[in-house]
Amino acid sequence: MRHNKKFNHLGRKSAHRKAMLSNMASSLILNKRIITTVAKAKALRMYVEPLITRSKEDNTSNRRLVFSYLQNKYAVTELFREISTKVAERPGGYTRIIRMPNMRAGDAADMCMMEMVDYNDVYTAEAKKPAKAKTTRRSKKSAPKAEAAVEAPAEAPVETPAEKPAE
Repeated sequence: MRHNKKFNHLGRKSAHRKAMLSNMASSLILNKRIITTVAKAKALRMYVEPLITRSKEDNTSNRRLVFSYLQNKYAVTELFREISTKVAERPGGYTRIIRMPNMRAGDAADMCMMEMVDYNDVYTAEAKKPAKAKTTRRSKKSAPKAEAAVEAPAEAPVETPAEKPAE
């Protein structure tokens, strides 16, 4: 029976599974996007999201705890400096799994792309289009003054090398 078995063992011993998830989590944090199988991505989501939640509060104990999972000081630094500021107001769901249409050639495993939600420019650009800058309308009296000021420097004669007298 399958009572109380809540996570996927991924066909590996516990040490191999922990090392693999640690490496995948570090790669996801550093690169913001990885391509992997769907089963590994679902297991990684359960592994990395509590670490991102913990990074919202930057203190020594949280850094040590996250480092014990990741074993990569560059990933810990990136997580606590860059990612935690971007996901500060997000209540959860920091990662997204996007299934890819093609399967892996060797074993036909379903492949997916796992990414950090706040770092996808395609979705964020559509949601947050910049507002069009407002232009002010000017009266007709002020328009010639502005044009005259712009044209004044352009009217000065410019000597070209051909026009200079030969010495």
